[in-house]
Amino acid sequence: MKLTGHLIGLLKEYMRDLVEQAIQEAQAAHSFGFAPAPYRPDQAISDLLAILDDRIESEGVQVGLPEGFLHQMWTLCNEARSHVADRVWLESNVGDQSPTKARTRELTYRALIEYLESRSGQGEMD
Repeated sequence: MKLTGHLIGLLKEYMRDLVEQAIQEAQAAHSFGFAPAPYRPDQAISDLLAILDDRIESEGVQVGLPEGFLHQMWTLCNEARSHVADRVWLESNVGDQSPTKARTRELTYRALIEYLESRSGQGEMD
């Protein structure tokens, strides 16, 4: 199965939704005086796979998500795990931004998209 530009676009849309959700959660928690809990790249990937599962069930055929897409993404995310973790660690430790849930998701998904696009260019996702 080829990971097409359409599928990458859908993934980016879902990723943006998850980053926005994390921003809203942080704002709500802050307004109630709660401190943010630590959040790791593997949690961000799990959240992405969960939203994919949900979206496939609710709108998969309508938006062009192929059968087996969740399994393919699960496999690709497992393969990308060390690449993503290294990139997120590196980018999280550069500068003075604190590693919020939204920031961790943003960095994780950026690294994952880079990995997927590099794999797609090699033709290894067929």
